[in-house]
Amino acid sequence: MIYGGEKEVHFSAPTLAFRPLVYTPEFQFAEVTVGGAMYKCILKDKQFDVVTDELNHIDFLELVEDKKVTANLPLKYVGLPAGVKAGGRLETKMKTLKVRTLPKYLKEAIEVDITNLELNSNMRVQDVIAENMEVMNSPRVPIASIVLTRALKQEATEEAKAGKGK
Repeated sequence: MIYGGEKEVHFSAPTLAFRPLVYTPEFQFAEVTVGGAMYKCILKDKQFDVVTDELNHIDFLELVEDKKVTANLPLKYVGLPAGVKAGGRLETKMKTLKVRTLPKYLKEAIEVDITNLELNSNMRVQDVIAENMEVMNSPRVPIASIVLTRALKQEATEEAKAGKGK
C-alpha cells in the first residue's frame, strides 16, 4: 500500500520485487509504478509471516514535495577518532537517527565526523549536524563513545600503584 499522498494506493507484487528494499540496512528511495502512475516513496513498514518469515505486507510513504516526512536515516561515522589513536576503542551506540524533514532534504545517510572524539568521551545526538532536518531523538543520548581498552586500564592501574609506592 502507498499512503501519504492524495489517495491511498493498494497494489500487490511478487515478494522478490521488494527484496532490494527490505533486506538492506540502507535508506533507499523507491519509485513504484501502479496502473501507469509513478509514485516516489520511502519504505515505511513491513510485516513478515510469523511461521514462514516471508514478507506478507509492505507500506510505502509517498513523498510529497511540500509535506514533511519522518524517517530513520542511517548514521555514517567518518574519521579516525583521537581517542582510538590514543589506544581506546570506538563503541557506536546508535545506527540511525529519526528525523523530520521535507523530501528534498532526505539523504541516504547522515555523516558524523568523529575525528575529535577523545578517550573516555561521548558524542551525543545534539552533536550531530543534520542540516534542514529536525532530529526527533532525545538530544542527550550518546551515539558513540571512546572507551578504555583492557590494556589501557591495566596500564593505568600499574601506574597508580607505582605512584603510591614512592
